[in-house]
Amino acid sequence: MTRFAILLGGDLTVTPRLRAQIRGARLIAADSGMMHAAALRAVPELWVGDFDSAGSELTLQYRDVPREAYPAEKDATDGSLAVDAAISRGATGIVLLGGLGGQTDHTAGLLGQSIEIARQGIACLLTSGTEEAWPLLPGRMTVDLPADTRLSIVPFSDLEGLDLSGVKWPLQNRTVPLGSTLTLSNLALGPVKIGLRAGHAIAFAYPPQSSDV
Repeated sequence: MTRFAILLGGDLTVTPRLRAQIRGARLIAADSGMMHAAALRAVPELWVGDFDSAGSELTLQYRDVPREAYPAEKDATDGSLAVDAAISRGATGIVLLGGLGGQTDHTAGLLGQSIEIARQGIACLLTSGTEEAWPLLPGRMTVDLPADTRLSIVPFSDLEGLDLSGVKWPLQNRTVPLGSTLTLSNLALGPVKIGLRAGHAIAFAYPPQSSDV
């Protein structure tokens, strides 16, 4: 299994749980996402982007990191280019660091991109260190969450056959239409099992900040 962590330019809080989630992963920085490298005490193997927001200090500090430079006027975000670079290198799992919060349009775009990544059979997680998100497709998955984690599932389409266990308010074979708030603000009792027959959604988790894993 080849996992990649993509450093994006949004907010990032480096926690023990986040470090565990990227342990052993190969790193790629997307433009100003390189600013997180120092906090992670790691040097990415590749730096991708148009470098319009990287900053001269970062450019000097990480001048030895190989780069893939693109024009500022392009039809893809720097984060998307970094994801493509990871997939071309055989990624079987991708963690997007610093992609939640900030500009809503960019966040929404990344959430949609995570669903497409999952459709390619590549496991995907987005995290800011305080907020996590997983794309949900038809099938079953287990999300390893500490007890008392707030968990919300936001439909990106009508959902059919949603099963949810390991939470305070479990669900079985439920239909959840697009726009429903039924699945907001549940509470994990520990690892959560999610099953879905049709549709796609995003699961958001807010682990207690005192949690180490």
